[in-house]
Amino acid sequence: MLRARDAMDRAYAEPLDIPALAAIAHVSEAHFIRTFRATFGETPHRYLQRRRVERSMFLLRSTELSVTEICFQVGFGSLGTFSRTFRDIVGESPSAHRARGPVPAVPNCFAMAWTRPSSFGEARPAEPN
Repeated sequence: MLRARDAMDRAYAEPLDIPALAAIAHVSEAHFIRTFRATFGETPHRYLQRRRVERSMFLLRSTELSVTEICFQVGFGSLGTFSRTFRDIVGESPSAHRARGPVPAVPNCFAMAWTRPSSFGEARPAEPN
């Protein structure tokens, strides 16, 4: 399971499917999905989406790339899916996240902890204006 998760962390922007990930873990597809979920608390698909959104959060606040460019760079196939998934995980649109400005200059481990979404589908409450 760790090999498959490491492969998702390394190649999150590439098209990854269950048969390929199950082969990396040396188990059947059904066993892979069940065991991955039991081990990491979410399905492989949700883990991969969250990983892609984490990377896009960083790119939105640290580059001038357009939202569309970031969407395709992190491995999403459509802007609509990217925007919906981003909002579900982060609790705000990609543009609203970008408007927060650059991540403050702090040690990388703190920045990652502060900006990492907690879990798929558990968006943080929106900040009052």
